[in-house]
Amino acid sequence: MPVGRRIAAGLLGSALAVLAAGAPAAAAPSQSSDTLSVTAQRLVLEPTDRGYVGTLSATVTNNGPTATQFNLTFLEPAGASAGDLVPSDTCWWSASGVGVRLRIMCGGSTTWLEPGASQTYGLKIQVLTTPRDYAMVVDDGSVGVLVGNSEQPVASAPFTTLFRSTKGGINKPKPYVQATQTDISLRASAVTLDRQPDGSLKGRMPVTVRYGNDAPSFLLNVRASLPAGVWVDHIEPQDLPSFPEAFTVPEGRFMPGEERSVDVILTAPAGTPAGELGTGSYTVEPSYPISLTDVDPTDDTTSFTVTAN
Repeated sequence: MPVGRRIAAGLLGSALAVLAAGAPAAAAPSQSSDTLSVTAQRLVLEPTDRGYVGTLSATVTNNGPTATQFNLTFLEPAGASAGDLVPSDTCWWSASGVGVRLRIMCGGSTTWLEPGASQTYGLKIQVLTTPRDYAMVVDDGSVGVLVGNSEQPVASAPFTTLFRSTKGGINKPKPYVQATQTDISLRASAVTLDRQPDGSLKGRMPVTVRYGNDAPSFLLNVRASLPAGVWVDHIEPQDLPSFPEAFTVPEGRFMPGEERSVDVILTAPAGTPAGELGTGSYTVEPSYPISLTDVDPTDDTTSFTVTAN
């Protein structure tokens, strides 16, 4: 399952992450406690056909005399960009980040160090924005180490994120500025429900959703308002459960400008009369821990007529 859907459920999942190509960068200066210290490498993201990818590398060392349990906290470089941790462990998000960026918390079976031991962790990053022909930078990422129930790290390290240009360079980067308002639209047309052998009705309705920019979201949910007796049976393709008045657009996060189409299968019970049943509508909404407005809410909803044969 793509990581965006796991995050939307409150988890990041676990899978092996591969460090970004290129020579290792020097560790960033860190703030350490008497017991634990952490260093973070510069993160270089590589352009791909689906945004930029890379892995943030951070090393925690136990300088104290006893074994210590801790949690990790990461401020992601862009909203909805954090992915799986290696070694694999449980991760969850906190909305107490910066702007639309989340703070990722990880801990459990791998965040335990014996005296004098060190462990390096990798957090997979994917920023779904259109690759540029110039380098970009985000300066204020951070990695922290939490002990006990404290919300303040006992050790922390900053890191810089560089987005490699499509020409291969990372020099003279410009600031990366992520959209903070979504730009979502959807469209659908009238649908006719055909009579089935048992007298019930069923119809197939194409719906297309477009995501216009790089504002963060994990999933797009669609609410249905349908004439009496009509409901959503399922959608095709489908990778998450649908409900009589709602469904989720499959395949998780979108690239800017990406469109996806699904067929919504509508049903109505036997005994429903033939003719026009009324007007329905769909409204699309992003799933994200931070509430985001849309640049044009009027095209977040589309209306249509439903007719029975």
